[in-house]
Amino acid sequence: MSFQAYLDTIEDKTGLTPRQFIGLAKEKGFDDDSVKAGVILDWLESDYGLGRGHGMALVHVIKKGPQIDAKHVGSGGTHSDETDMLRLDGKASKPA
Repeated sequence: MSFQAYLDTIEDKTGLTPRQFIGLAKEKGFDDDSVKAGVILDWLESDYGLGRGHGMALVHVIKKGPQIDAKHVGSGGTHSDETDMLRLDGKASKPA
């Protein structure tokens, strides 16, 4: 599953876009460099029922922003994406 597919599935399950999760994480101070991924994963699991794979996609955008490594673009691999920039404003923001 691509990184974007993880984010889209999270939106389907929770009704929240990645950008909304970033805002919630910031309110909790989870965007601070000292906060470990495990803390964020525990929050996402307990409050939203998200597992590790989906949670790690959100950890990435919370901690590093929307850009992913170019090696994932068009690679045909497990996490292959169309572009190195993830859409954070939800599925409705997908270009036609």
